[in-house]
Amino acid sequence: MGQRGSKLPEARIVLLGLDNAGKSTLLYKLKHNACVRTVPTIGFNVEMVEAKKNRKNIALTLWDVGGQEQMRQHWKSFHQDTSAIVFVVDSSDRVRLDEARREMETTLRSEQLRGRPLIVLANKQDVDDALTVTEIKERFNLRKICVGRDWFVQPCSASTGFGIEEAFRRVVHMIKFPSDTGMKDNIKETVHNLRKSSRY
Repeated sequence: MGQRGSKLPEARIVLLGLDNAGKSTLLYKLKHNACVRTVPTIGFNVEMVEAKKNRKNIALTLWDVGGQEQMRQHWKSFHQDTSAIVFVVDSSDRVRLDEARREMETTLRSEQLRGRPLIVLANKQDVDDALTVTEIKERFNLRKICVGRDWFVQPCSASTGFGIEEAFRRVVHMIKFPSDTGMKDNIKETVHNLRKSSRY
């Protein structure tokens, strides 16, 4: 995947997950094929990569949003015009698994994300005793909470690179462009809602 070309069809992908799930490490491994030492993301990182869908080049805009508790209330500000949700889970952190599941369920209830595909990245598979894909599917009750949307769980390791290219090939295959669904959001209404939601 190379740099973004000009005037390509563009898809917006949002990377969510708890702090320390490995979102930023994963993003930079995908973009630069390098293991970058990261600090907790305050706010967001955004990168563009080029990919192919149906033999045509497309541009992916990847929004990596901070996962600390105080940041999660702002996740909904990134939902508009999203083509797919990538939810990153630390498969080795069994203590916080229920917390991750609750945050995912809250995210999937968003009207702006209705019908959008979900790719769960079961990260840190290189860590001993990491949960398997089957265990994550069961613990997150994905068959139930993903009714009405395409979904997939991909095992990966952001630090070693295992599974990352496969994960994003799957993302590209599953994404829906806003024009595909006829669900172009009202921009003025969204800006108004963003302003309201930022008054904490």
